[in-house]
Amino acid sequence: MKNYIHVILLVSALAMGLKTAAQEETILEKIANANGFDNWQAVEEIKFTFNVDRDTSHFERSWVWKPRINDITAISDEGTIRYNWADMDSVAYKTNSGFINDKYWLLSPYQLVWDSDNITHEHSIETESPISRKIMQKLTIVYGAEGGYTPGDAYDFYFGDDLMVQEWVFRKGNAPTPSMMTTFEDYEEINGLKIAKMHKMPGSKFKLYFTGVEVNSD
Repeated sequence: MKNYIHVILLVSALAMGLKTAAQEETILEKIANANGFDNWQAVEEIKFTFNVDRDTSHFERSWVWKPRINDITAISDEGTIRYNWADMDSVAYKTNSGFINDKYWLLSPYQLVWDSDNITHEHSIETESPISRKIMQKLTIVYGAEGGYTPGDAYDFYFGDDLMVQEWVFRKGNAPTPSMMTTFEDYEEINGLKIAKMHKMPGSKFKLYFTGVEVNSD
């Protein structure tokens, strides 16, 4: 009888261990959740304006996204376009490439989870960041060679122990040298979502930033 009880206890302990291992967050999930991803499920609508200043030029476009039904409204100097991901014509598809880009800048920590099936990743505990030259953690992700608007591209995320991204590098086609690198600054928590509203490029007057960010949740 005692041996039988011991077997039950051993099996239960193993099952609990397997459950704990299965539930352990990946580094992708840890970064996303540190940025408020666990609050995303309550989001009904998000609005934002994507801005780019380069020397004396300024560019902007605004978006309204209802993620539960994937209705998207694009607002720019060229007019307003409304579409749904389930039914896109050629105009919507072209417009959507801009939305994918702007959304990626706004919610890149969440994309780590959303795109997890289409990326490979490598995590380094200590490395020198490219802009501030501080010792940070580094996460490199590489997209699959097929699908999406920019297949095969790579991103290097640099972050501290708080898992908040401070810098990143974009490498087109997984090139060994950077195609672009910027900071992540001016974080604001909006209805539970932690968003870096400012991105600056070192040694340049270029800055990419967000205004009019609204998050409506239930």
